[in-house]
Amino acid sequence: MNRLAAYVCLALSMSLVGSYVALSKPLVAAFPVFLLAWLRFGIGAVAMSHWLKRPADEIPMTRRTRELVFLESFLGNFLFSICMLFGVSMTSAVTAGVIMASIPAAVALMSWLLLRERVSLRVWAAAACAVLGISLLALSRPEARGINLNGADRQHFWLGHLLLVGAVLCEASYAVIGKKLTGVLGPKRITALINLWGFALVTPLGWWAAQSFDFASVAPQTWALLLFYALAASVWTVWLWMTGLKNVPAHQAGVFTVMLPISAALVGVGVLSEPLNSAQIPAFLLAIAGIALATWPTQKKPKTPP
Repeated sequence: MNRLAAYVCLALSMSLVGSYVALSKPLVAAFPVFLLAWLRFGIGAVAMSHWLKRPADEIPMTRRTRELVFLESFLGNFLFSICMLFGVSMTSAVTAGVIMASIPAAVALMSWLLLRERVSLRVWAAAACAVLGISLLALSRPEARGINLNGADRQHFWLGHLLLVGAVLCEASYAVIGKKLTGVLGPKRITALINLWGFALVTPLGWWAAQSFDFASVAPQTWALLLFYALAASVWTVWLWMTGLKNVPAHQAGVFTVMLPISAALVGVGVLSEPLNSAQIPAFLLAIAGIALATWPTQKKPKTPP
């Protein structure tokens, strides 16, 4: 795969993540969070059962690889889903998208610390744009975003922000660990294995939530949205991300996570009719500036003749 095709896979992956982050808002209104996560992983497990078998040209997993697969699922699937779903339920899709604009900064930092990758000044500048965006959002009062809060609602609002920051750290860990896994496993098998671990981890909580849930009360269109969410979150986005990550350094791939907040904001405004107001617009523009900084082609200096 060439570098351009890898970029397209990474951008499509994060755009899909942003869309399902936004569309999870109506889903968490219809399902308990743990039940929603359980159904998501269950549908993914059925859809990818044929991806679990080890290909003939793939070496058996070592103990270290198995540990990384577990961590990839625990942080990038299980904890990310829980933090993201609870966080979105307490805030808004647009707010979630802007907070997650800090993912490139977290990925760049982790890649530098853990993978010892050399991070260019332009990537750091792009990450700084994401940090400025989240700072603008964090420093603005809820009322400036058209949100009127009192008492417990205000506490839940800020707890939602903290949970979304936790989701950012989980997603950054997912990008860094995924880079290590793509060196030893194929994208399809990674996708199926980490989804299966996610299903196992959330099953006790999902089963408990299902006991008191009235499944007959769920509208047909909500079930259709759940199917899209499950396939996008468990199958398409992970496979696209691992396919692109196999050919791109982790810190550079991390820049494409800024497609997540842009997609989430567009879906929140265009589909869920959420307002994009004066407190969110500058943060949104900073996210776009980060993409431009990191992906603008550089001019290679001509080699001087000896």
